[in-house]
Amino acid sequence: MARASARHILVSTEDQCNELKTEIQNGADFAALAKEHSSCPSGRQGGELGEFGPGQMVKEFDEVVFSAPVGEVQGPVKTQFGYHLVEVTKRTD
Repeated sequence: MARASARHILVSTEDQCNELKTEIQNGADFAALAKEHSSCPSGRQGGELGEFGPGQMVKEFDEVVFSAPVGEVQGPVKTQFGYHLVEVTKRTD
């Protein structure tokens, strides 16, 4: 059974999500930005979500986590919660 570990930053607007992605691409620390900007409680842990399997997260999030390259920031990913930047930190198929 596939398993993945990921971290994310959840914000309310696509514009803010894109701005944060640009900051990360320019060398900003993902965890520090998660602590500062994420509206998810996981932000306090730098956006870490731990390990989970397919179907444990909302569909849009799941699709990215189980298909995107490990270590590359993906997003904005829109879900009912808002806009996410997602980074898969580990995955086993």
